[in-house]
Amino acid sequence: MCGIAGVLYADSNRSVSAELLTEMGNAIAHRGPDGEGTFRAGSVGLVHRRLAIIDLEGGRQPLSNEDESIHVVFNGEIYNYQELRRGLEARGHIFRTNSDTEVLVHLYEEHGADLCTHLRGMFSFAIWDARRRELLLARDHLGQKPFFIYRDNEKLVFGSELKAILAHPNLDRSIDPAAIEDYLTFGFIPGQRSIFAKVMKLQAAHFLRIAPSEFRATPKRYWQLSFDQENPASAKKWKERVDAALQESVAAHLVADVPVGAFLSGGLDSSSIVALMSALRTDPVQTFSIGFDEAEFSELPHAREVAKHFGCIHTEEIVTPEAVRDLDDLTFLYDEPFADASAIPTMAVSRLAAQHVKVVLSGDGGDELFGGYSRYLHDLKEAEIRDRIPALIRSLVLRPMAAIWPKADWLPRPLRLKTAMENLSRSPAEACANTVSICRSAVRRSLLRRDFSATLRDYRPEQSIIDAFEAGHRDPLSGMLSADTNVLLPDDFLTKVDRASMGFGLEVRPPLIDWKLMELVASMPSEFKIRNGSGKWILKQLFESRLPEDLVNRRKQGFELPIDAWLRGPLKEQVRVHVLNSNSLLAQYINVDAARLMYESHCRGTGRHGQLIWSLLVLARWLDAWAKPESKPMLKAPTRKLALQTTART
Repeated sequence: MCGIAGVLYADSNRSVSAELLTEMGNAIAHRGPDGEGTFRAGSVGLVHRRLAIIDLEGGRQPLSNEDESIHVVFNGEIYNYQELRRGLEARGHIFRTNSDTEVLVHLYEEHGADLCTHLRGMFSFAIWDARRRELLLARDHLGQKPFFIYRDNEKLVFGSELKAILAHPNLDRSIDPAAIEDYLTFGFIPGQRSIFAKVMKLQAAHFLRIAPSEFRATPKRYWQLSFDQENPASAKKWKERVDAALQESVAAHLVADVPVGAFLSGGLDSSSIVALMSALRTDPVQTFSIGFDEAEFSELPHAREVAKHFGCIHTEEIVTPEAVRDLDDLTFLYDEPFADASAIPTMAVSRLAAQHVKVVLSGDGGDELFGGYSRYLHDLKEAEIRDRIPALIRSLVLRPMAAIWPKADWLPRPLRLKTAMENLSRSPAEACANTVSICRSAVRRSLLRRDFSATLRDYRPEQSIIDAFEAGHRDPLSGMLSADTNVLLPDDFLTKVDRASMGFGLEVRPPLIDWKLMELVASMPSEFKIRNGSGKWILKQLFESRLPEDLVNRRKQGFELPIDAWLRGPLKEQVRVHVLNSNSLLAQYINVDAARLMYESHCRGTGRHGQLIWSLLVLARWLDAWAKPESKPMLKAPTRKLALQTTART
């Protein structure tokens, strides 16, 4: 696990300076505090910041093949590297280290860009082929590791984070207007787009081959998770398959030359991972948990129960409202505006774990894999109702009713019909996009300034969800899982964990986000994921006898901040100064009067706008830090301890 960056100039006579590579490496030093390495050869330069996990002495990068015609910088872990190495040695390849990184250069010699299809792990890497004068950039199957690319007519600049790219002195930092609307819609910027118009994200399961003679080459996809084929085996057979696959994946993710701990929320996913780790190891698992003083948001009692059940060495902390009074560290680590408020406790638990271990396993991906979100149950009920209502009624009756029905958050829940009517009047894919949006189109129209909206023309952020849903629409649940796996998982949930953990030099490995496991479960009938109104049915069947009594079937809680209450109290002044200020940079994009009405309604309790107000606050803080004409990019790493008020218990 590390950070990578590099430069390729279109002019082969132009050289990359050592000073530039040093600056780019320094910008992401938090991702790799154990060492730095660079490679320069005329118009190409590579830089690597190392977090030493495997082959602590011999795994330094950049790393080359025997004749030094191929060089690689790599961020991530390859879990099947030992198997791949044995096959490569049998074909005559000579290895000089015991690292997983060296497998990449020899695998490239054998397969070229197709090497990605042989890899099992999380990765982003850059390979320079001196003979072909070609740069290969690639990202893992599910998008666990980030990859940003800047291109103009004279150069390509890439990095694990935007900070590395922005260390280059001659870049166009224009903000992409569509990215602002993306952000307001979802709380993050999905897909290939980034907040800067000239910077793209290399998407999950894609590679880019580029040479000075083909400087405008486009990325290509090498893998796609498919929900098309259903395997109609029995429940007994599926339980056996999933159990074996889970054990195998956890065992693969435990390979390391340093201690490996676990995040433990007290929920089913992380508890299942701890159960499997405990069965595979003889020594106690070190577990780490975060909670809140507000009992309804804290899962600490459940985490303690699981830790005690398996004899873990358990450490926990309490996050108080002080944690979000200063958002500088969040703004630094995430580069782009990022409004998933659970990033705050994720940073806290990462900082906590990094004081004890270098690697942790997590339960991320369980909801997308097995159908765990409560919204799946709700949307499946809507799907049943939609199928019973004639299309003409949905279009001519429900759609206009939804348009005029008030968003009455103060009414009893059965009378809050606006969203339900909107969803029932739409296609299943459009309903899914509506459900996951935190700021829907009607609200955006009132919130965005008219002159700014005019620049967006007919842009529709929801289309990314619609396309992903339709690609996996074997049935309604498969469509939702496809949308989440292709959009929310890489660009929200995995982004959240990567930036929070790497900010403290911690590697997080999620065994449930393994492409072989995901391919298996994607073919499992939906009835084994959600059954009788219960999500994660098959996972509950597997672990109800292995986990503490009642934990398996308790209500899903989630890893959330009490953000609604904090916005009415500890964060009130920040909202006033940064969001409701007509002289702020945010006011270039939003109607401040509309935002003020929403905030006042939120404070009175007549409207539930906490998530949207939080997203506006984060955007405002990001603009202040990154978008002022006189400001330089934030290239100074945060302190090892964030601005969190915590209490540790072991």
